[in-house]
Amino acid sequence: MRPLGSLYGTTLYVQCFLIACILSAIVTPLMRIVALRFHILDRPWSDVKTHKKAVPYLGGAAVAIAVTIALLGARLATQFPTGTLHALRGIFIGGSIIALLGLADDIKPKGLGYKMKFAVQFTAAAALVAFDIRIQFITPAWFADLLTVIWVVGVINAVNIIDIMDGLSSGIAVIASMAFLFISLPSEEVYVNFAAAALAGALLGFMPYNFSRRLKIFLGDTGSLLVGFVLAALSLGTSYTRVNHLGVFAPLLILGLPLYDTFLVIALRFRRGISPFRGSRDHFALRLERYGFFREEILVLSYAISLLLSFAAFEVTIVSRNYAILIYSGVALAAFAWGSWLARIPIE
Repeated sequence: MRPLGSLYGTTLYVQCFLIACILSAIVTPLMRIVALRFHILDRPWSDVKTHKKAVPYLGGAAVAIAVTIALLGARLATQFPTGTLHALRGIFIGGSIIALLGLADDIKPKGLGYKMKFAVQFTAAAALVAFDIRIQFITPAWFADLLTVIWVVGVINAVNIIDIMDGLSSGIAVIASMAFLFISLPSEEVYVNFAAAALAGALLGFMPYNFSRRLKIFLGDTGSLLVGFVLAALSLGTSYTRVNHLGVFAPLLILGLPLYDTFLVIALRFRRGISPFRGSRDHFALRLERYGFFREEILVLSYAISLLLSFAAFEVTIVSRNYAILIYSGVALAAFAWGSWLARIPIE
């Protein structure tokens, strides 16, 4: 087996990306047939739903299959370092738990209760900790592990919450995956690089069907929960503090849009006297649509913001502490101003 040198390793990451993309493009329409055969459909049974007719789920199952096979292929193609193989086992175990949770939620007509979902999500997050995928810069260890579990569950639900429009969560997740890959490349955090490449490729293979009118399929909770879980694991796998300690908050920027939408929705629901666990149209994307933006414009804007935030995340890992403070401050002020404007848009 050849060692993972920089050029050789990059070639393998590209191969992993392409394998996942091709597999996802092949498996997604097959999963659509399965979903139609067994009536695993997202029916617009509530006013919160934005589509008008039943759409097949199980796009997330295709993504999961593509990621798994691509990573297994990468394992056969090269000799993973021991720590990488150990970490990937944690992602496989926790990801399997999350994918099964999402599948059960997709199959059940009205979905599972939030208490059940949280219980299983905490279990999957604990699997990452058990395989040493955890926050490393906080002591004591028990407190770091607790924060790790909370972070993982938070990211899982943030990605799930933002999955309200074709291409929104999947496109943002592709950008986030590539950002984690780009930042981790110099440090050769191999599990991050392979998993990020596989996830980005699998989502890109799925997205054309998500946009299609004739072959439309949704990620479903199987996909959105799994994507959130893998992104959370990626965020914990590399160093952001080689230049300044404030770089440790870079994942907050990379995952900024899903996290922002989560906090915005919670805040606006509380303001309206609605439980944060109850569905509503308070999402930033639906408010922009209400204001008059077309969905294509919302997607382009969302992707652009995610790219800018990812670039900002890279910057805070390579600049001095004072410049990092300026970047974080600028993002925070922009987020506050945008949220104040969004809150004034009337919504049902």
